[in-house]
Amino acid sequence: MKRPLHPEEHRLWSQVAATIHPLPGRASAAAEPAPSTSAHLGLEPPLRTPPPPAATPRRPGPAGPKALEPVRLRRIARERDPLGAHIDLHGLGQEAARAALEGFVLECWRDGLRSVLVITGKGLRGDGVLRRLTPEWLAAPHLQAVVAGISEAHRRHGGEGALYIALKRRPLPASVPPRP
Repeated sequence: MKRPLHPEEHRLWSQVAATIHPLPGRASAAAEPAPSTSAHLGLEPPLRTPPPPAATPRRPGPAGPKALEPVRLRRIARERDPLGAHIDLHGLGQEAARAALEGFVLECWRDGLRSVLVITGKGLRGDGVLRRLTPEWLAAPHLQAVVAGISEAHRRHGGEGALYIALKRRPLPASVPPRP
C-alpha cells in the first residue's frame, strides 16, 4: 500500500506540475488540494487517481501481415537464419519511406533473400509514425505475394525500433525443373 504524501512533498510536486504544459488536444490534470494532517492519520479515504484515458482508435485500414512463426523468429533473432539485408528509414518522410521500403522489399525478394531487417526507429514516446505505418504498408496488395510475416526485432537488432520481415520463396521459372 502506498503511503500518503506529506504536505511538503505535495507542495513540491505542485510546483513541478505547474511547469508542465499538456500536449495539444490533451486536458491538463487538475491540481489536487493539499492533504490535511488527518489524511496522514488514515481518517479520510485516500485520493483516487483518475482512470487512464481510453486508447485512441486506430484509423481503418488493412490489418497488416501476420506475425512470424515462433521458430523462425527465434532462428532469426539468434542469427541462425541470416538477415540478408537491412534498411534504415530514419529521417525519411512518410512518402519517401514508403517508396524506399517497397523498393527494398521487392529487390530483396527478387534476389532470393528470405529475411530482412527494417529499422524504423521508435519515435517520440515509443509511438513513431514510421513504426506504426510500416506493417500497414507491407499489407498492400502488391506486397502480399512477397511478405510472409513481420515481427518486432530482438534487442540486439534494434528492439522496438526495428522489424524483421520474412519474405516468401520466389517461384522457380517454368524452364527450371523442381528438385526431386
